[in-house]
Amino acid sequence: MRKKLLLAFTLFFVQNAISQGISIGEVCQNLNIIPLTIKKDLNSIDSTFVYAIDTISLPFFDDFSSNKFQAYSPNFNDPSTTSQLYFRLKDAATNMVLNNDALFTNQATFRRIYNATTSTTNDIPFSDTLIKVGNLMQYPVVYNTLSLYPPYYIYDTIGIPDISDTIWITNPAYFQDSARQFFQTITDSSKIWIDHFAYHNYRFGVNPRSLGVATFDGLNENGYPYQIGTNVTNYGDKLTSKPMNMGNYDASDSVYFSFLYQPQGFGDVPESGDSLLLEFYAPDLSQWFHIWSVSGGPTIPFKAVHVAITDSKFFKPGFQFRFRNYGGLSGALDHFHIDYVHLRNLSSFNDTTFKDFAFSYPINSLLKTYTSVPWDHYKASSGSKMTDSLFVNLYNGSTSAENYQNGQVTVYNNNVQQGLYVLPGFLLAEGQINYDPSSFLNSYHDLSTGYEYSRVLSGISQVFDVVSLASAQFPNLYQNDSTSFKQRFSNYYSYDDGSAEAAFGPTGTQARLAIQFDAYEADSLIGIDLCFMPSVIDVSQKLFLLTVWDNDNGQPGNVLYEDNAFSPRQPSYVNGQNNYQTYYFADTVKIAVGTTFFVGWRQLDPDRLNLGLDRNIDNHTTIRYSVDGGDNWFTAPFSGSAMLRPIFSTQLDAILNSPEAVENTLTIYPNPTKDILNVSFEDGQIFPIYVYNQLGQLIATSVTDIIDLAPFNAGVYFISSPSYTSKVYKVIKQ
Repeated sequence: MRKKLLLAFTLFFVQNAISQGISIGEVCQNLNIIPLTIKKDLNSIDSTFVYAIDTISLPFFDDFSSNKFQAYSPNFNDPSTTSQLYFRLKDAATNMVLNNDALFTNQATFRRIYNATTSTTNDIPFSDTLIKVGNLMQYPVVYNTLSLYPPYYIYDTIGIPDISDTIWITNPAYFQDSARQFFQTITDSSKIWIDHFAYHNYRFGVNPRSLGVATFDGLNENGYPYQIGTNVTNYGDKLTSKPMNMGNYDASDSVYFSFLYQPQGFGDVPESGDSLLLEFYAPDLSQWFHIWSVSGGPTIPFKAVHVAITDSKFFKPGFQFRFRNYGGLSGALDHFHIDYVHLRNLSSFNDTTFKDFAFSYPINSLLKTYTSVPWDHYKASSGSKMTDSLFVNLYNGSTSAENYQNGQVTVYNNNVQQGLYVLPGFLLAEGQINYDPSSFLNSYHDLSTGYEYSRVLSGISQVFDVVSLASAQFPNLYQNDSTSFKQRFSNYYSYDDGSAEAAFGPTGTQARLAIQFDAYEADSLIGIDLCFMPSVIDVSQKLFLLTVWDNDNGQPGNVLYEDNAFSPRQPSYVNGQNNYQTYYFADTVKIAVGTTFFVGWRQLDPDRLNLGLDRNIDNHTTIRYSVDGGDNWFTAPFSGSAMLRPIFSTQLDAILNSPEAVENTLTIYPNPTKDILNVSFEDGQIFPIYVYNQLGQLIATSVTDIIDLAPFNAGVYFISSPSYTSKVYKVIKQ
């Protein structure tokens, strides 16, 4: 990993200096993970929860078709919730809690007596007190006994009555404080994993044998890089089972542990120095033991691992196992994926096949080309808009050929069945009598005739529930025989399935990115939804201009709209999984477009802005970029769909124009200025400030409330403080 990241940084700086083009990179953020605790004070355990987890029984099985990660919902009112109040300061001799106004220092203090007659000084040290000091920043609270002193000095003068001064130490380090820790018992046998570091998803594995995998990379439990912008390689994610009672088993019970794994998938290839590990926990020894590991490498088909458990130290109540990965910690790097985790007894050394018939990927749209279109566009359209090539990917996990059965796709609206497609079994089985054994079956289905989404339904938007079913005649996991999704008709067009497996964008000053859309009808745009992803280097402070082009023989033509150069935009990383940020056009302007148009941006500096790239649906021919001012346009050389959605003016406008939250503002003065700018934050705090020139290049930073423009030429500059506000301010130096 270290060699690769150093190379990535080298390429980044070289590109800034001499290179232009378009490229993709790793996604360095996954916001799909919830925190395990809530805190009102990050420096205290106050109001946080400690969870007591239930013990589960064998067999343990997860094919990741559903989310079996334990959810942690702090509930103060739950009957099982208890609490304990911890105090920071206690008397070491009596263990009694000290008063709320107790204050101490660890530096020796004294009473100084000055004799005015003899001009001599005598210092009498105060006696120390043994105090137990608790660390309220971690649980369990640990107390250390310290020798502490009164936090003041007393100055007396002999011979002068009523002269005695007490000098208090400012902000003494030891003061009484408290924190209430809450405890909640969780009992949910349907949830079998206790942590959320690994990422449960349906898109990162290449040809998984069922719906869903667990992915390991360099992102922490909250979905952020462990150490972004570094070349640090270390242990990253872990996925830990709930405790299990193995005390009723021994080596004679033929207990086996098996799973499938795959490096890279649709993610980043792990190097040979990276690895995926399996560890077992011995409860009596309170120790984890290494059981198995594999080094990194390029994508291979999911491979089975089968381990017999024979060591007596694991046949105890409280046994657990966990997976961990070793790799780069600066983002979603060095991927490994696991599937079909199975721990059971009465197995054998050759029991390595899990007999199942399953969808490998979910189906995400019945429309041709798009995953969503505006509802009013669809209603006004004519002719079938349904796909003529619905892709279905199945896996027959049986070691024998199995008789095919017809599948079906059923459409519901408000729980009322609207339509039904039959997926002929001979097509699902690729024209054969049977499903071939231990193989993937890929088929395409023409849905362009027959049912269509009803155009007579009223409303300004619609959502249809679509359930797809394909099954075999042998017993298997029925939940893998079906997949469902919601077909949304709102106010935008989209190519993507809502999941980013990579990030991409052009490189080069003034580079342009344009995504082509062929709309059902001419209409007016009001903005663009963009899904930006952090990728190795944070570019959320960089600037770009929203741009709309008309069609010039299949290439971006005349500019129909572009942001004012004095009001540039910045990439926004939105909390939540693959969420979009809506960028409305300035002054609520509506831009008329024809049935073919292009939307994107003109960036003001050379850095790649890292738009999300869905690598499961290929619409790369719609992605255009230019690095020479728009004179020449090129098509993306990699497969995928841009996570960019043009927003049309519809009846939803009235809802979208609801009042927004008031945003923080900066006060910058004097403007114009000859040298010094003063910056005032509304709440008195100070946030990092960034200064850009007219090319969007970062030329200065400040961590104070003063910006010195004296070293720079007269002209226009832009001031940004993205940690405080999304607004960008124009200033003029005279």
